Amino acid sequence: MTAEQSGPGDKPSFEGNIQKLFRPMDREAMLGSFDLWSYEDVKKHAMPILEQLQAGSMPCDEQWPAAQVAVFAKWVATGMAK
Repeated sequence: MTAEQSGPGDKPSFEGNIQKLFRPMDREAMLGSFDLWSYEDVKKHAMPILEQLQAGSMPCDEQWPAAQVAVFAKWVATGMAK
């Protein structure tokens, strides 16, 4: 299982699963608004981030694979563990 994946019974965490999904270029592109490598920032903006990921408009250069979007959605749905 890779860092971004989680099994059906697993609860994704920011440090173990989510932060690694955001590339350095994604972080740099968003630093004017918030830091994608900051747990507090991503937690605060989780719903808008999820909406953009599901719409395919984030990150700006290509859509995430459905499995990565699902991990982020599961992280949000399960309480956004650090």
